[in-house]
Amino acid sequence: MRPVLYVLSFLALIALGFWAYRENYATQAALKEVEGLQRQIVGMREALSVQRAEWAYLNRPDRLRDLATANFDRLGLLPMEPSQFGAAAQVAYPQPALPDISFTTDIQGTITGADGLATEEGL
Repeated sequence: MRPVLYVLSFLALIALGFWAYRENYATQAALKEVEGLQRQIVGMREALSVQRAEWAYLNRPDRLRDLATANFDRLGLLPMEPSQFGAAAQVAYPQPALPDISFTTDIQGTITGADGLATEEGL
């Protein structure tokens, strides 16, 4: 019985070693992937900060004013004035559309009179 126990213990030890070997390499691969993703994130953040700086540089008020002045003939841009804005009361809101009548109602029927007796309408 002991040799069977020794063989099973040896096989279990080999199986656990194989499992630990695979887990070690899977963990190392996952760590390398995480490092690569972190490098990509850093690169994208740097690119985003460069693009924000370029956007701020291109949208300088003095540069935009010079461009508007240089292209006035083509664009016809004028400075904004308070008289160009309207009041909220001047806005014409559309009237809500009434729903279409999709059913009919029978309006003939019995009506109870003042004396409590039913009278026949329409006759």
